[in-house]
Amino acid sequence: MNEPLEITPKVVVPASDLSWEFMRASGPGGQHVNKTDTAVRLRFALESCEALDEGAKGRIREARRGLVNADGSLTVACESHRSRRRNMMAARERLAALILEHLEPPPPRRPTRPTRASKERRIDAKKKRGAAKQGRRPVTPDREG
Repeated sequence: MNEPLEITPKVVVPASDLSWEFMRASGPGGQHVNKTDTAVRLRFALESCEALDEGAKGRIREARRGLVNADGSLTVACESHRSRRRNMMAARERLAALILEHLEPPPPRRPTRPTRASKERRIDAKKKRGAAKQGRRPVTPDREG
């Protein structure tokens, strides 16, 4: 699996920016899971990668704070399959999807204003709620009702 990771035809992460770590998967599985290292952890050198621009790196760093280490590498783990190869493929797909999601900046937010009808509905709801609470108050001599 030491091949480049193609995100788009223009964005290809070189294999030198990817490193693999293998370990035993947790959970049930009997003898197979107890003697084979099928779980994988894929480390992507985010900071040193030249395939991504600084904007994309910043968006990934911001969105996936828990996955980026102090040394600037992003970690994706997978242990959902019984075979190491399938876990490696799944980890590569997850990383590709994560990078693809943050390649383009989000569209700018266009501020909107509430409509007159929605304002009136809000005020009416507040008045009804206030009247209901008013009705729950105990009757006192100074307030007849």
